[in-house]
Amino acid sequence: MCLLCVNDRPDSVFNLFKENGFEETQITKLVRAVPRLLISDPKNTILPKIEFFRSKEISSSDLCRIVTSSPDLLHRSLKNHLIPGYDFLKSLLVENDKVIRTFERSQWSFLNNVTNTMVPNIALLREVGASQSTISFLVTNSSYVASIKSSRFVKAVQEVKEMGFDPSKIAFAKAIVVVLTSNKPMWEYKLEIFRRWGWSKEDTLFAFKRNPNFMLFSEEKIMKVMNFLVNNSGRPSTDIAKNPVVLLLSLEKRIIPRCSVVQILIARDLVKNGLGFSAFLLINEKSFLEKYVIKFQDVVPQLLSVYQNKMDILDVEIQSE
Repeated sequence: MCLLCVNDRPDSVFNLFKENGFEETQITKLVRAVPRLLISDPKNTILPKIEFFRSKEISSSDLCRIVTSSPDLLHRSLKNHLIPGYDFLKSLLVENDKVIRTFERSQWSFLNNVTNTMVPNIALLREVGASQSTISFLVTNSSYVASIKSSRFVKAVQEVKEMGFDPSKIAFAKAIVVVLTSNKPMWEYKLEIFRRWGWSKEDTLFAFKRNPNFMLFSEEKIMKVMNFLVNNSGRPSTDIAKNPVVLLLSLEKRIIPRCSVVQILIARDLVKNGLGFSAFLLINEKSFLEKYVIKFQDVVPQLLSVYQNKMDILDVEIQSE
């Protein structure tokens, strides 16, 4: 191999990416992540993989995102990894956009041998009665979990089944992800956190079955939301166990503004006390504004300012005296 050819490679690699729609910022990110790309043979190492993706009707913008998010794809074997990985996912997910999303979100499906990892795990899910939507959700959103060592995957599936999850529901897939990404000490610590707030083990399991993802949140996030809803808003802690999705909401952007508005309306006897979270925290922005702000604006003109965090509840009380 001539030295001149090697010295020309960085420019050739850069030009190849430019010709295939990559922006300079994306090329820079690629090279920083995988410096050896600069000494790759662009026509024999990089181009065949780009052409493979293009042959699957993947748009230029999608291709650039996929490769930028998973630069090691360019150094995997086309024959042994990329083609089998893509073909398996296409047969599994059917829809090309789901295959593309899976490529974007995780490298694991393609950087490992799918025959030895994902295939037996998917077979197990089908064996226990998992629906196509459950399998599709797991692979598309958490392909690294679907590709995990089979012995660990088998144990997690069994554990989730014993908790009473229905394999036909997407919550089954979410629970598997949580179990496989949380070690036992962390799980026990989270149980202790909720125990401090008056939850029994059964309360926590009930909440977990309603929305498994809340167990992944940090202690700080959990404590802040629980403290506000229980101590500031006077909600029974078990109400949150029945609607654990509220723990996933933004405290500053959603919970505090909406609770503040509702507290004012309750104090004025404009809405009944004891509204369920689904009535005001879980509805969309448009519905909340129509039902709790615009509807009562003539009676309490400060509501919008409170909702937008421009005025404190105490200021409204003072003005109303």
